[in-house]
Amino acid sequence: MILTYHDISWADVCKEALATTHTDIILRARALGIPTRVIHNASIMNAVGACGLQLYNFGQTVSLVFFTETWKPDSFYDRIKENADLGLHTLVLLDISVKEQSEENLARGRKIYEPPRYMSIRQAVSQLIEIESLRQTGTLSPDTTLAVVLSRVGGGSDNQRIVAGTLTELVNHPEDAFGDPLHSLVIVGKRLHHLEVEYAQDFAVDVERWRNTAKQVYGCALD
Repeated sequence: MILTYHDISWADVCKEALATTHTDIILRARALGIPTRVIHNASIMNAVGACGLQLYNFGQTVSLVFFTETWKPDSFYDRIKENADLGLHTLVLLDISVKEQSEENLARGRKIYEPPRYMSIRQAVSQLIEIESLRQTGTLSPDTTLAVVLSRVGGGSDNQRIVAGTLTELVNHPEDAFGDPLHSLVIVGKRLHHLEVEYAQDFAVDVERWRNTAKQVYGCALD
């Protein structure tokens, strides 16, 4: 095993030791008596606070993968509903497809890779609405569910973009308004504080609709 004979570093664009893959590698190294050290990285998991939603009010984080004609996994919906039932926000991590092969190239053993793809906000919201139309619990009702889009947040980047609105507003909003990928999406929970509403309204597609939805649907007390 390469860890046995060399010093290895692994740079990850996301939060360190965040997922089972990271944990598994650390546990395997420990089992072999190989010392490990984690150097903390910036991550959307904490940078999401840039949109004004309080980290105390977040529930489980979910991932949203690219749908295909034959594969449309929807287990994420159950996690979003669990969060929603508790009034908690949900951070949705959008899929990326990098260095992947077509089925034909994979079957033929050809090391030819497809161009990188990054899930857009329009595709992400469309997939959420599609699953809501099948489940019909009202958890992701397009006209009354508030959400916040984030792109390039943290580090004082001039490219940072944050856009807030209903799912209907976001799916119809111009793609270039969301900035360059990677994107993340937050589904707003009913445990919504008035300061969260007031902070995020600066990013709203329609400020009046943002505030009215927060008051009438989310029961948030606003002046």
